[in-house]
This record gives sequence, C-alpha cells and structure tokens, in this order.
Amino acid sequence: MKKVGLYFGTFNPFHIGHLIIANHLAEHTEMDEVWLVITPQSPFKKKKNLLENHHRLELVYRGTEDYDKLKPCDVEFNLPQPSYTSKTLAELKDSHPDLDFSLIMGEDNLVNFHKWKNFQNILDNHEIYICPRLTKSDVPEQFLNHPKIHLTTTPQMEISSTLIRKMIKSDKNIRPLLQHKVWEYIDEMNFYK
Repeated sequence: MKKVGLYFGTFNPFHIGHLIIANHLAEHTEMDEVWLVITPQSPFKKKKNLLENHHRLELVYRGTEDYDKLKPCDVEFNLPQPSYTSKTLAELKDSHPDLDFSLIMGEDNLVNFHKWKNFQNILDNHEIYICPRLTKSDVPEQFLNHPKIHLTTTPQMEISSTLIRKMIKSDKNIRPLLQHKVWEYIDEMNFYK
C-alpha cells in the first residue's frame, strides 16, 4: 500500500522551508509521497493578509510541480469549517482506500496533540512524523517513545511566511526564500504589497 504523508499548512506563501521539509520527508522516510494540504481560510475569521484559497493552491502547485513525490491537496476546501484533522483524514481514507495516510507535524504541535479532536483515533490509525524545532518543547510523556510517533531528522530553518510577507511589504528581495515559479506568481500578482 502506498504511504502518503500529509503536511498541513496555510502556505501563505509557500516557501523553500516548506519545500525542503516536504522533500526531505519524501526522500528520507518510508513515505512514497507527501501531500501539502492547504488549510482553507476560515469563514469565521478572515485574515486580511491571507491569500484566497485558489491562490495559495496555485503557489503550492507551482512550487512542487518539478517534484514527483510532492503534491498539492485541496481536500479541506470542500469540508465544513472549521476543519478538524480527524475529519480530513476520514475523508481522504474514504476517497483513497488504497492509500496509507500518515500525519506530519512540528514538534511544537505534539505538545498539545492530546487536546486535538479525536486525537486518540488519529494515533490508533495513523503514523505521525515529527519535525524537530529549534526551540525545544515539553512533549507529554504519553507521546515519548510511542511506536506510532517518529522523530525525523528534517532540517531546521528560521524561515517563516510572516517574515516573507513583511519583507515583500518593505520591498526587500525575497527571491532566495521562494522557489522561482512561486516568486514569479507572487510578483506577477502583486501579492503582499
């Protein structure tokens, strides 16, 4: 059964940090593919600097089209809001029963994982791959050495979408932080100015 890792994010914008993490996981774990699941804009809390869903999907598409093992995924665009990871996993399992889905998350998210809706169901049915963070987190005891939770050796970088948006607004050159096709689309559409 093909193993697919799910990497959730707003990707606002999709940058080389996201690309490096996704590609590293696709190349250095048992995963055959990594799907980048674009989190939709919540209808309940509109953020003025969050690009519309289709634009962020286009950024991820352009940023990953040269990577066979990386795919954009818009499954949450059609799910009721707010979207819960457990519901997204159930939807994907229903529509792709031939695939084995794993969850990718940052070490900082593991700290509060026990507060997620249906976290135990997620843990019972899916592997979880943890990306280390530069600042260490106090992971609850129940998740340490858990057979379904795998700490990865993913490279750690201090690159954030927030920083990139601020730099664009200040008219700084951010081209090294974005895959070329992503930068071209942002520049062409005049985003984040």
